[in-house]
Order: sequence, then structure tokens, then C-alpha cells
Amino acid sequence: MARHGAQRDAGRERFWRRLMTLWRRSQPITVRDFCAEHGVSEPSFYSWRRTLAQHDQARLSSIKTAQRKSQPRASTRQPARFVPLRIVATPPNNGADLQIVLSSGQVIRVPPGFDAATLRQLLAIFKEEQPC
Repeated sequence: MARHGAQRDAGRERFWRRLMTLWRRSQPITVRDFCAEHGVSEPSFYSWRRTLAQHDQARLSSIKTAQRKSQPRASTRQPARFVPLRIVATPPNNGADLQIVLSSGQVIRVPPGFDAATLRQLLAIFKEEQPC
């Protein structure tokens, strides 16, 4: 019997999530006008909006907790690895070079004939150093 209630609640939650998405997209309409247009009561609207926000916050907290638990502790982390780099003057770009633009805005230029293993190590280092 509890299972049937949980399924019904999940269906109602889907309904109200779709309705909240529709309401956000229909801004700047008032809640009162939106509820009248869709045949739902204002108290139900506000109650579900609060309930869905609480559910979303709880899910986000549980995801963050799971991520923290799955990350290795500081004592088990491997020390940073350094990859030897050689800085050379770069010729004008003739279109043959590759450029990797990281989310931090840093650019890695890769000339033709690069060593793929070294590039993978370099990218792994940049990935490890990104803030959460």
C-alpha cells in the first residue's frame, strides 16, 4: 500500500515539476493568474514549490556527500607529478598547430609531431588542479 502511495506521489511530483517549469517560462505572469489559468489552487502551488525546493536541496546534499565519500582522503592521494617541459620559441602559427583551451582560460599549443603520452600527463595535471 505504501508503494502505491509512493508511486502516486512521484506522479504528482512530476506534474508539479512540469507546472513549475511552465510557470518559470511564462514570467512575468503572477502566481494567481497562472494558477487560475491552469486550474490549481495558490496554496497548493506555494506548498509544492517549497516541497520541490526542499527535495532538490536534499538531493544536492546527498550527491555532495556521496562525492566526498568517493574521493580519496588526503593521506591516500598521490603526490603531484611533474612532467619535464622544454620551452622553445614558437614559430608563427601556420594552421598546423593544435590549441587546447582549458576552462580556466589557459591555452596549450601542441605542435605537429607531439608526444601523445606527455600531452596526456600534462592534461591530467591540469585536470587535478581544477578547483571544485
